[in-house]
Amino acid sequence: MFQKRKYAMELAFLSHTKGLTLLLCFLFFVSTPGVTQSVSPKPNVIFIAIDDMNDWISLFDEQNPIKTPHLEKLAERGAFFTRAYSSSPACNPSRASIMTSTRPHKTGIYGNASDWRSALPNTKTIQQYFMEHGYYVGGSGKIFHHHANWAFHNDASFHEFLLMKINEPYPPQKLNGLAEYGSRNTDWGPWPERIEETADYRTASYAVQFLQREHTKPFFLNVGIYKPHSPFFAPEAFYDQYPLETLSMPALKKEDMNDLPSGSKTLLKDNQWFWKGMQKAVEENPEAYRDFVQAYQACASFADAMIGRVMVALDQSPYHANTIVVLWSDHGFHLGEKEHLEKFALWEKTTHVPLMIIAPGKIAPGTVIDKPVDLTTVYPTLAELCGLPAPEVDGLSLLPLLENKNADFPPALMTYQKGNHAIRTERWRYIQYADGSQELYDHNQDPHEWNNLANEPQYQDIILTLQQHVPDSNADQVPDLDP
Repeated sequence: MFQKRKYAMELAFLSHTKGLTLLLCFLFFVSTPGVTQSVSPKPNVIFIAIDDMNDWISLFDEQNPIKTPHLEKLAERGAFFTRAYSSSPACNPSRASIMTSTRPHKTGIYGNASDWRSALPNTKTIQQYFMEHGYYVGGSGKIFHHHANWAFHNDASFHEFLLMKINEPYPPQKLNGLAEYGSRNTDWGPWPERIEETADYRTASYAVQFLQREHTKPFFLNVGIYKPHSPFFAPEAFYDQYPLETLSMPALKKEDMNDLPSGSKTLLKDNQWFWKGMQKAVEENPEAYRDFVQAYQACASFADAMIGRVMVALDQSPYHANTIVVLWSDHGFHLGEKEHLEKFALWEKTTHVPLMIIAPGKIAPGTVIDKPVDLTTVYPTLAELCGLPAPEVDGLSLLPLLENKNADFPPALMTYQKGNHAIRTERWRYIQYADGSQELYDHNQDPHEWNNLANEPQYQDIILTLQQHVPDSNADQVPDLDP
């Protein structure tokens, strides 16, 4: 049984044991005639989640300013999906969708306070599915959304879980000096002095220690890295990688909101304070916006370093040759593009995320898949790679694409709040809002999504084609869980 460990900051530790004995299953591979049949244990799984990681990282393009060398090395070991998209640009609906392979428009899980478990009381999470098939499931960090002091954490999905506050102890006062801007979480700066004090370091340490233990069953290890989620705190060494005087800033278009339709403005209205607050902050401190962007970059590189620690531990363990690694982010993040900060929108920057799957002996190193996919695919893909029965879920397995990267595959579907959907093909992003208004962007010509083409007559046939993938019914929102 996993032993409790004491850390400097307040944390809670959950360790659950199951009375039911689970059989360890095996994959049987039939060799060529005349050769003895060999038996190989089911592969282990490491399931890595990153919060708020957008596509401005070197994983997607070596010219991008945010350096993520560990993610790049990891992608080289298996398949990297260059056009992967979250099901929703908010933590709770995205994570509920990933963990259950359901779609928000069917479940009504639209917001960060939506009570996801009450909406899906009998649905097995991916962790429960693997538990039922003989896997030992552990984890740490942020896997389910951290709403209301971890009310959305699902105990039944783990044999053991290190549950702790995901933010390190706060500094005595806001580091950015902007007391009137947002909350204590709307803060950024080098913090703390010792990396060991950070929650993500402890999350990675848990994974390292888990991999150093002897496991007699196949395991499903969950690793939830919280950064680069706000507050943007990371040790100073990561800030030093991004000097302010040479800092790369996002490409912005003046008055980029002018061609947005009514539905977009309605969807954004509750979150406009992020950008408006930043404009006010710049009046108080002209460097506030640059400091904010620097802080995000530092936190993203910090997250990358923590993933590197986990992968070193895997490579030094006896499990390295028989462990599948899947890494994803729950959604992207705006740094001022389209006059927007944070997530909570249906554009490319809010929904485009890293996704990679490493499966030794099953997926060739260096595989690159350019077809758009969404993260409902993770659950059925892992089940198939591990030889488990196909689960009855909304998502499709990625195995056909891994076998033939040009195979037919439906476009990625994203949803935020009731009736608002985005469709992403290799060339187009189409957004249809609850009031019927639309956006259309040609990514071959307009990667920044600066020019909304939805009202141009020559693109109406393209819109009609893309509309075929928009859901024609939408569940009512499930009740919120009070904080």
